[in-house]
Amino acid sequence: MKARSDKATQFLTVLLKILIVSAAFYVIYDRLRSDPQLSWTAFREALHQLSHPGIMLLLFALTFGNRFLEIIKWQNLGSTLRPLSLGESTKQVLAALTAGIFTPNGIGEYAGKAFYFPKKDAGQVVFLNLICNGIQMGLTIVFGTLGLFILGYTPWAWGVIMLATAMGLLFYFTQKITLKGYSFGLLWGKIQALPTAIHQKNTLLAVGRYLIFSHQYYFLFRAFEVHLSYATLMGAIAAVYFMASSLPSFQFLDFAVKGSVALFFFGKLGVNDWTVVFISTLMWLMNVVVPVLIGSYYILIFKPQWTSSSSASDSLR
Repeated sequence: MKARSDKATQFLTVLLKILIVSAAFYVIYDRLRSDPQLSWTAFREALHQLSHPGIMLLLFALTFGNRFLEIIKWQNLGSTLRPLSLGESTKQVLAALTAGIFTPNGIGEYAGKAFYFPKKDAGQVVFLNLICNGIQMGLTIVFGTLGLFILGYTPWAWGVIMLATAMGLLFYFTQKITLKGYSFGLLWGKIQALPTAIHQKNTLLAVGRYLIFSHQYYFLFRAFEVHLSYATLMGAIAAVYFMASSLPSFQFLDFAVKGSVALFFFGKLGVNDWTVVFISTLMWLMNVVVPVLIGSYYILIFKPQWTSSSSASDSLR
């Protein structure tokens, strides 16, 4: 009877893998096929502008660096549960990205990483992933607010500051209120319980990743001969990234959401709409599609930690 149950579990696991990978490929294909703003003939012509070896090498280095720092970030945090090699962290980050591509705001990433750990550690994995993504979002808010100031959207920037201040005060005055055993104070205690060195490294890597990602945008605009000043261009990029990240979305809609927000901000600066659409699409292809294709392989070879108690004990040795 147990053998039959194990076979059923194995079959469902394989089926789930195939469904996740198939869904990931479909949503990528559907977005590229159905976007009314994207002309593939014009897109190929635009890519010709990026064919210079120096530009291609720079974009490849930035694309690799963006995802590599995310992998190091997760290795840094995940190693607080058990030793995590660079290869294992790579596998978990890319597989989780694939699993999260068709879930709201990448929620599937949390479950994707949790499946690589014993079931008893699932809550801690989700918590560590919140820390990993939380610092990145915090930097996005800070730089995005500065970007709004640079572009002259001063009321918007002050609105963000006032909202952040109000949320901070709400957090402070309600931290002792408990709901079903959980509270802001308990969450803050868990954050403080992590070693200072872990937080410092996480913050440093998050800053590096933000700078790499934003400069991917910057060099693409330069390659398409957008001659705005460095401060204006970086301010617009920061504002776009912040505003787009604040909107509820799916990973596979990422370039559509960021593209729409970018059209608003860059349109005000006189940048051609086609250029904005092409760059947003290229950023999505480099930072989401390519990692998802690699992550699909890791999904297919995935062996869940939750299938048996023996696998959980093995992972703790």
